[in-house]
Amino acid sequence: MKWRVGFFLLFLFACSDSYDNSDLSIFRYNESNGISTLDPSFAKDKATIWATSQIFNQLVSMDNNMEVVPDVAKKWIVSEDGLTYSFYLRNDVFFHDHKSFIGGKGRKVIASDFRYSFDRLTDEKIASPGSWVLNNVKNYSAKNDSTFIIELNSPFPPFLSLLSMQYCSVIPNEVAKNSAFRSNPIGTGPFKFQFWKEGVKLVLRKNENYFEFEEGNRLPYLDAISVTFIKDKQSEFLNFLQGNLDFISGIDPSYKDEILTKEGDLNPKYQDRITMQSLPFLNTEYLAFLMDNNSELSKNIYLRRAINYSIDKEKMLKYLRNNIGEVARNGFVPKGMSSFSDSVIGFSYNLDLAKENLKLAGFPNANGLGLIVLNTTSAYLDLCEFIQSELKDIGITLKIEVNPPSTHRQMVATSKLSFFRGSWIADYPDAENYLSLFYSDNFSPNGPNYTHFKSEEFDNLYEEAIKETDSELRSEMYQELDRLIIKNSVVIPLYYDQVVRFYHINILDFYSNAQNSLNLKLVKKD
Repeated sequence: MKWRVGFFLLFLFACSDSYDNSDLSIFRYNESNGISTLDPSFAKDKATIWATSQIFNQLVSMDNNMEVVPDVAKKWIVSEDGLTYSFYLRNDVFFHDHKSFIGGKGRKVIASDFRYSFDRLTDEKIASPGSWVLNNVKNYSAKNDSTFIIELNSPFPPFLSLLSMQYCSVIPNEVAKNSAFRSNPIGTGPFKFQFWKEGVKLVLRKNENYFEFEEGNRLPYLDAISVTFIKDKQSEFLNFLQGNLDFISGIDPSYKDEILTKEGDLNPKYQDRITMQSLPFLNTEYLAFLMDNNSELSKNIYLRRAINYSIDKEKMLKYLRNNIGEVARNGFVPKGMSSFSDSVIGFSYNLDLAKENLKLAGFPNANGLGLIVLNTTSAYLDLCEFIQSELKDIGITLKIEVNPPSTHRQMVATSKLSFFRGSWIADYPDAENYLSLFYSDNFSPNGPNYTHFKSEEFDNLYEEAIKETDSELRSEMYQELDRLIIKNSVVIPLYYDQVVRFYHINILDFYSNAQNSLNLKLVKKD
């Protein structure tokens, strides 16, 4: 009977959309950017993270409050010196069924599976973009089948958060050694792989042997997940309105004025059938200056401050994003991060101060300044054109260069741009993830310090902060580091983003967190 159900699901999803009238509880969403792999070792973008998080588990996971909670590890102990982590595994976690296992039945996960998974993550032949997660790891070992030990080179309090990333998923060596693992993954998660036609449809179905329960009910509640790959955002939106998709995430210029009011609320005409969910997103959108290329922007802090003061961020957010997001009145670390503080004061719109700093820079009314070039991608052209208009009010002529996304990333990483738009989405919920962008040992292209900012004061405090185990004291250090970034006007934080989701009212218990995670194991479809 089981094989018949599996074949039935495969047939329905692969061949048509006629399953809409079936009794199966199927959650449907779209990935306009596509999915390039289902191997968690390469889960570096939202699309891949969302898909693999349904299929795989890690030692620990992140809940909706951004707290680290048990996953495959039922508990853990951290040594007093903060260097040794001992994880004690559950004994009821099994890999999905696969022909590589004895009798085709998924076997129990043991500590040596994590050792293999970490070996694979750091294998140069695999070349995982997530290998950096274990950079501070001195050693890891399976003490026995149920105990996994990790030793660090130096204390790093956010380490547990890193282990919740998809990169650290547990995978079976019997299957992962097969080159087809990227398209036929086997994990332990609430859903198991069923079908994938790249660029067309991905189908995951319920793992009947998943180890988690809620009030005596085995999770998940959904029968399956169906992912389509419609590239056009307006078509995606229309499919959502027609009921062919259960939810959409984010806003796009093609439909933002249709679904949102100017104040950023859900359009009243949809309130009887659509739910809007919004919460802080660990993402800072910003402009950045390259600090070591001897340009006028690099040398002249007053010029950078003049640009900072000249941008009316409130107007920008209202007219370009329907007030979705929070004006960045503070530092680089966004709202939603535990160490965020209003005591870190950033730049606010002030034309008088902008003109005064421009004069202090040696360019009164921008006389003799010349052309300033801002690099961006087409997705943010409207934002950069707004900034171009704002700078015109103090006499600065701004030229906008639009680059393909891949070219833009490469030029930023190789220090080819003096002034550029960027965004930073947290890999893990600790402010260190943001502050590391200004640590001199992280100069790009070997690290994320794309501005090439260098400060001995900053470096010394950063090194002290990342080893501090007292969370309150560490937060105070983080805030002082953020103040140093603002004081030097290295970047212009524009806004702190928000997670915005729209879903039909028959979708229940659908929650997210500040990392915009997609957790479907508790979701019900009424």
